[in-house]
Order: sequence, then C-alpha cells, then structure tokens
Amino acid sequence: MAQVFHAHLDQTGFDPFELGSVQWLRRPGDDGNDSLSSGIWKVTPEQAPEPFDLPIDQDETIYIISGHLRIDVTRGETFELTAGSMASLSKGAMTRWAVLEPTVEFFVYS
Repeated sequence: MAQVFHAHLDQTGFDPFELGSVQWLRRPGDDGNDSLSSGIWKVTPEQAPEPFDLPIDQDETIYIISGHLRIDVTRGETFELTAGSMASLSKGAMTRWAVLEPTVEFFVYS
C-alpha cells in the first residue's frame, strides 16, 4: 500500500539538525525507503558563522523559501540562492555553503 506524507509548517515542530533545525515531511527510512526524504531546513548565520564543506552524499534538490545561501561547487559554479531559487545537486558533488541571511529551505534527498 502506498503511503502519503503530509504536514503543515509548524514553527514548534523543528528538530535539531547538524546545523540549524529541520521539520521532516518524510524521514529517512519511512516506509523502508532510506534514499528518499524531505523537509524544511532553517538556519541562521549565527548557527553557521563560517562557510562549511558539504559533500553531497545523495542527490539533493532544494527550494529557498526565504533567506540567502551561497553554494560553491568544487571545480564548478557558484550559486547565489535567494527566495524563489531552486538547485539540484548530484550525489558526489563537493560543495561549500555560506549562510548569508537567516534561511528557510525545502529539501528533497533522493
């Protein structure tokens, strides 16, 4: 039987994350699928005061709801992501992220 995952943005429903916090829509391992998950990530420049390296371990697609991130792809382009921006990063990409403003992002790992 197929499962449906549904949530409303709940400012009190965020869990601590490596940096910032996350409200999961679909957690890794839900319905036995470890490769597909999604949610809302919130982070501030105070939580990530320095740029940080992030190797992309699985395909990741993001949509910036609000805020400003800069993502530098090693041997690739630099992306300035603000409200309304989208990006899709392939597994294996080496990236460096900078949180330039408080940011709210919708993400999908696949």
